[in-house]
Amino acid sequence: MLNSTLIGALPCTLAAPPPPPKMEINSMPEALQLHAQTLKSGKTQQKSLTNIFTFSALSSNGDLTYARLILHSIPSPNSFHYNTMIRAYSRSPDPIKALHFFLYMARNSPTRPDKFTYPFVLKSCARLGLSHQGKQLHGLILKSSFCSDRYVQHSLIHMYCACEEVGHAYKVFDKMSERDVVSWTVMIDGLVDNDRPMEAIQLFEEMVEDRVEVNDVTVVSILRACAETGALSVGMRVHEVVKEQRIGLKAHVSTALIDMYVKCGCIESARRVFDEISVNKDVYSWTAMIAGLASHGKCEDAIDLFNQMQELSIKPDERTMTSVLSAYRNAGLVSEGYRFLKTMHKKYGVWPTIQHYGCVVDLLARAGHLSDAEELIKKMPIKPDGVLWRTLIWGCKVNKDMNRAERLIDHLKSLKMDSNDDCGNLVLIGNVYASAGKWLDKARTRELMNKRGLVKPPGASKIEIDGAVHEFIVGDSDHPEAEKIYAKLDEIEEKLREEKYQPKLHEVLLEVDDEEKAFQLSHHSEKLALAFGLIKTNPGTEIRIVKNLRSCEDCHAFMKVISKKYHRDIIMRDRIRFHHFSNGECSCKDYW
Repeated sequence: MLNSTLIGALPCTLAAPPPPPKMEINSMPEALQLHAQTLKSGKTQQKSLTNIFTFSALSSNGDLTYARLILHSIPSPNSFHYNTMIRAYSRSPDPIKALHFFLYMARNSPTRPDKFTYPFVLKSCARLGLSHQGKQLHGLILKSSFCSDRYVQHSLIHMYCACEEVGHAYKVFDKMSERDVVSWTVMIDGLVDNDRPMEAIQLFEEMVEDRVEVNDVTVVSILRACAETGALSVGMRVHEVVKEQRIGLKAHVSTALIDMYVKCGCIESARRVFDEISVNKDVYSWTAMIAGLASHGKCEDAIDLFNQMQELSIKPDERTMTSVLSAYRNAGLVSEGYRFLKTMHKKYGVWPTIQHYGCVVDLLARAGHLSDAEELIKKMPIKPDGVLWRTLIWGCKVNKDMNRAERLIDHLKSLKMDSNDDCGNLVLIGNVYASAGKWLDKARTRELMNKRGLVKPPGASKIEIDGAVHEFIVGDSDHPEAEKIYAKLDEIEEKLREEKYQPKLHEVLLEVDDEEKAFQLSHHSEKLALAFGLIKTNPGTEIRIVKNLRSCEDCHAFMKVISKKYHRDIIMRDRIRFHHFSNGECSCKDYW
């Protein structure tokens, strides 16, 4: 039996509610006036009350409390009335009430839930991550005659994905007797949301094999997966489909294409897509392009593009401001970035958020202005989070201000964090102790992580070869061509010795001898990916690598030397930004 704590939700676009009756009401005052006239007439007019009720429940300027009062005054509310109320609450700030209405409808009303009811209730479960209650609803659906309804099935898939129950979502998907474009899209989108982009790409390939025609929502979902994995060839094929079907005329598709090309390392292709947008070039398109230029080290171009945006009177939003501040940060423009933050609200009407302060704290800290960065954190009107303090501590480590770092570590330890923040905090603390040679303190930190069941994510790098994405982790030996990869690394190291290259042994934060440190450095994931790329691509071919962590100093120097020695351009995306290595130089100018 369902209990009263049920909560959750699914996108309304995946459901097919019955159309509301035609309404001539345009504002809440009109609804109130019509309701007053109905009451004054002394007659209960079901159609008029339904119009007022529907407007109050579904209009952006409606009132759900008032809608509930009207619902109670309708003599014989039907499933449309209940479904409308459930739908309204499922997309409201208080989706638990959608479940309350469902429970009342299921237990007390002569009107029973129908196939239009369940998608909205499942939407509420999805929004609030209530997998247990979602499974209870699934049980009810299986007992009903609606388990084969496609809209209900789509809602179940979305609910399970939103609750991180991808296995259950797959089961619903696999059991569908017929799948349309929405069926494939909701599953693909769920995989991307659950950080499983490579599976999403594989499912997309199956969708293409089944000759299912994609729509704009499918395109945006799969482009997100391509952007995450660096699957450029798949992204380019999707772009061809966009051109053929003229889907690119929709602004959100163009923005997704820009983002995909940016994150796959093709900033010129991203700029071409941006320049080709003749209509609907909205704030999201501008922001995606500004952010892309900033992340690729083209910071002046990013700032110039923002100025063009202003000339066209396009109002920036919070993300636009983050993108511009990222450009100042990546260029090391300290005074300009600080001034931009201080004038944001007055000049552009956008209040600074914690992300904006984070950009400027990083800018100040990386430039060595540690006192100014700490003062900014203390005086900002928003409560600082662990990320801000970690940013400053990282700056202390880079600038070798260990006294300040250890003082801030004591403060960071006193903050209550969730498990993800806690893991990030302890990893950084351990690294700071190791940099200072305090191995006992680092060992204690590692012991604390083990006790709390926290695991640092391993370094991982992806590279796309002939349309297939290959992933490597540090010290990886599971790849089918691992033997060839390590042989190539041996060859590379021999050539580097000829160039008098010295590994940056201080990057290994372990208490081991120099030989072991050199061995550890040689097995970093991006070096494995690079060796594989050198084996599998023709001489002179550009190599693109995507890494999940910040690049270390040794790998950065390694890539610069390889780009010159092997005459290869290497584009590497790390957690912070892009690095374009060419002829022994990097686009970041060694500032990252």
